[in-house]
Amino acid sequence: MDRRSSPATARVAHVSLKGIVSAPAFTEGELIRVTAPLVDLLTGPNGKRDRQLCLGQSFTVIDQEEDMAFGFAGRDGFCGWLPLSALAKLPQPTHWVATPGTHLYAEPRVQARDIAALTMGCEVQVVADAGKFQQTSLGYIPSPHLLPLSQRHHDPVLVAEGFLNTPYLWGGNSRAGIDCSGLAQTALLACGIACPGDSDQQEQLGHEIPPDVALARGDLIFWKGHVALIVDDTQLIHANGHSMSVAYEDTATCIARVTLQGGGPVTHRRRL
Repeated sequence: MDRRSSPATARVAHVSLKGIVSAPAFTEGELIRVTAPLVDLLTGPNGKRDRQLCLGQSFTVIDQEEDMAFGFAGRDGFCGWLPLSALAKLPQPTHWVATPGTHLYAEPRVQARDIAALTMGCEVQVVADAGKFQQTSLGYIPSPHLLPLSQRHHDPVLVAEGFLNTPYLWGGNSRAGIDCSGLAQTALLACGIACPGDSDQQEQLGHEIPPDVALARGDLIFWKGHVALIVDDTQLIHANGHSMSVAYEDTATCIARVTLQGGGPVTHRRRL
C-alpha cells in the first residue's frame, strides 16, 4: 500500500483499515492540531520531509515513538511523522489565513512585536474583532489576511500567482519555500477544491483533456513527478527546479525544455 495514504505502523492501524490490513491493534486515533507556524511531515521518525503542515491544521495521531507522532493530516489524509512538540489541543478554528503570508502580533497595531510568520492555510480561532486586526486565541492577525473557514477564493491561478518568486523547496507548502505539488495543492485548497499532496496523486483530479482540446486557465499539466497550472493560452505557472522559484513560463517552451532535459513528455492534462 502507498505509505502516504496508509495510516498504519507495525504496531497499530487506523480503524478505517479494518478488513483491509492485518494489524496487532486498531485505533480511532486522537485528533489534535499543529501548534508550530510550520512543521515538516516526515517519512519516518528520522526521515526526510514529505510535505509540510502549518498552524492550526488538524492531525490525527495513531502511534508514537519517543518524541515523534505518526498519523495523518486532516486536509488530505497524507500520512507521516511529526514532532510531538509541534502538536497539541487547540481551540476549534473559525478562520484561515487567506493570503500567501501574514504575521501573528502580540498587540493589534503594526508597530507591535511579531510573534510568528504565518503562511496561507493556517487556521485560527477568532475571539474578537479589533478593527484592523482580529484577535485570535494566540495573538492578533491583520483583518484583511483572514477569511471564515466557510469562505474560499475562486481562482486557483490567482492564488498561485500570489506565490510568484517564492523559492523552490522540495516538499514545501509555504511562502518560505514550496514545490510544484505544494503550489497546486495550496491553490486548489484555497478555492475549496479537494487536492492530495503529491503530483502523482493529483493526476487523478478532474478529467483528462482530449488531445484536440486547447488548454485553458486553471487546467493542470503533468510530467512524471511535476505539475503546473495553466495561466492562459500561452503561459503556465509552476514551482520548478529550473528557476528554483515559482515562476511563469511559456507553455510550449517549458514542454520542450523538460523534454530536452530528460524529464519526458507531458503525461496528463487535467481539467477540474
